Amino acid sequence: MNKILLIIQREYLSRVKKKSFIIMTFLTPLLIAGVYGLMGYFTYKGIKDTHNNVAVVSNNKTLTEKLQTDKNITYTYLTTSLDEAKKTLKKSDYDYILYLPEFSLEQPKGVELFGAKQAGMSLNKRISGDIEELIKTQKLKQSGISQSDLDKLKTEVDISNKKIADTGAEEESSAGASTFIAFTAGILMFMFIMMYGIQVMRGVIEEKTSRIIEVMISSVKPFQLMMGKIIGIALVGLTQFMLWIVLTLTISTVAVSVFVGKDQVKEIAASTQAQGQITSGQTTVNAAPVGPIGDIQKSLAGLDVTKIVAVFIFFFLGGYLFYSALYAAIGSAVDSETETQQFMMPVMLPLLLGYALSLSVVTNDPYGSTAFWLSVIPFTSPIAMVVRIPYGVPAWELALSMAVLVGGFIATVWIAGRIYRVGILMYGKKTTFKEMFKWFTYNN
Repeated sequence: MNKILLIIQREYLSRVKKKSFIIMTFLTPLLIAGVYGLMGYFTYKGIKDTHNNVAVVSNNKTLTEKLQTDKNITYTYLTTSLDEAKKTLKKSDYDYILYLPEFSLEQPKGVELFGAKQAGMSLNKRISGDIEELIKTQKLKQSGISQSDLDKLKTEVDISNKKIADTGAEEESSAGASTFIAFTAGILMFMFIMMYGIQVMRGVIEEKTSRIIEVMISSVKPFQLMMGKIIGIALVGLTQFMLWIVLTLTISTVAVSVFVGKDQVKEIAASTQAQGQITSGQTTVNAAPVGPIGDIQKSLAGLDVTKIVAVFIFFFLGGYLFYSALYAAIGSAVDSETETQQFMMPVMLPLLLGYALSLSVVTNDPYGSTAFWLSVIPFTSPIAMVVRIPYGVPAWELALSMAVLVGGFIATVWIAGRIYRVGILMYGKKTTFKEMFKWFTYNN
């Protein structure tokens, strides 16, 4: 055990003292925040600044109303023919020509959109949505409904999600917040397991090719060396992850106080004044903030963030240990990183499958049978369970998933150890799956 601790200490300190580790630990949260900030900015800017001028040539006598201009599309009805409009399109101020032929309201067909450039999917959806809304309005009017009654039909519904706890108490919940956290946790889990698992494999290959391993094997057993390397790198990953959490929370707090603080105070004051809570010489402010910060806090109110982080850490360690043992076995079986491709694919496929299904099936049906089995099978449970946990998972399912993952880790370490003990001293021979199976069956 003392030898394993020495190897853990060596692996841990040799990595956390590197300048690259220190720089990336502090730089990564800023880079992630910057990337998401730029994505949000350009997405908002693209939506806000995108405007198209659409000329409408209508031969349709069934539609008595016209398409309504909005902030993204300006509709201009032309009196010329379609052929003339197409000839003058490039010289005009119009981006596209919308042709509305004669059709029945039950089967609107033949609508065409012409342009000098290809129309995007979002523009097609907006125009088709406007036409559908126009047809629906026309049908309602033909049914004898007045415009005032028609306007009353348009009602927006804001659903407040609540969960009933085991105690019977109602808890605030948000499908949007749960889905966002599920996606984020799933992506981070996939990245961490891949990144640190490959580090184990590369470390084994480096020691094997430099022949340092021959000296080390004279002092420690192969299994002790493998376990020390796996646990040491796991602690490096856990240290980096915890620092990222602290730095991300710090950056978020500072950003909120700098960019949102003043606006938040104004919104609170406006809200309290509107509610008649500002009285003579005395101001009463609601305890719950309003505006964007209030929306975020309300969304997160029903989520047990501490439990989510704790489960994430457990499955990060469990998933990493499960896969890193296999990566260590691969590293011991080859002489260079280029030879690892044929062995990495069978290891990566279950992880990729769990990643893809978790972000598609599990987020849409977190309580279904597919989600359950994905979160129990140890090859996929590290990702599937952290994706499910924001939605709420029964305690027995969580305990079962943890127990099976621990059992799976013990099994993979035993299998990988039997391959590692032979492969780490094998040089110059092309390794195959058949050869690795022979190593596994060798007696001590």
